[in-house]
Amino acid sequence: MALFKKTTEETKEKAVKAVAPKEKTVDVKESPLATQILLRPRVTEKAYTLNALNQFVFIITKEATKKSVKRAIEEAYNVTVEQVNIIKLPAKTRVMGRNVGMKSAVKKAVVTIKKGQTLELFKGGM
Repeated sequence: MALFKKTTEETKEKAVKAVAPKEKTVDVKESPLATQILLRPRVTEKAYTLNALNQFVFIITKEATKKSVKRAIEEAYNVTVEQVNIIKLPAKTRVMGRNVGMKSAVKKAVVTIKKGQTLELFKGGM
């Protein structure tokens, strides 16, 4: 039985040595303003097509304004924001079988950043 333990210990040591070096981390600061205003990025096909135009889509809080979104993006991602467009999507009724529910309203921001800059968050692509 000692033979089996040695081989498993040796494989564990090899596995630890074979671990790849750490990848580059995304240059995102923990900004209190950004955490209050930006909820999450909106990941859809249309949002990915806008990335080619240096436009990025985020879901934001209901109280957010264009100026506050601009400041939050600039603080969190260290980029220059050229334009912010805000869209309000209304709540919708959804029927699932006998149950009737509501899909909550969403406020999203389309942020245009300076040409040549990008957000590392959206590098994955399709």
